[in-house]
Amino acid sequence: MTQDKDIDQYLTGDGVDTAREKEIGQHIGYRYDVNLVPDYDRLTPFLREYMEVMGWDDLNWLEDVHMGYEESRPAVFDRNINGWVTVPPDITLPDNQQDRDMIARELLIRFQMSERHPLVELNKAYRKF
Repeated sequence: MTQDKDIDQYLTGDGVDTAREKEIGQHIGYRYDVNLVPDYDRLTPFLREYMEVMGWDDLNWLEDVHMGYEESRPAVFDRNINGWVTVPPDITLPDNQQDRDMIARELLIRFQMSERHPLVELNKAYRKF
């Protein structure tokens, strides 16, 4: 008989369980069901307002965005530029992974909407209309 794991183990623990995760020092996010809706009580005020402005009921398109690490610095991966966006050093990250993931989602949206995003330059250079 195998011992049942706590259903919230990835939310309440540090998420570093397997030998590979311990080796790389971070959680491998695809090990749990990405279809689970995040806890909307943990939405940042920015994300809550963003959903309201956009008229959305959920953030399903952001469900697989998680806080990771690039060269030992907290970062979020931006698929549009195929690169990591590091978290500003003045942001203190919470201990809870789900809260860190919400911050990662907010940072990603803010960066993608900013003038500093590389696609802004591409849009200016190649816009046809």
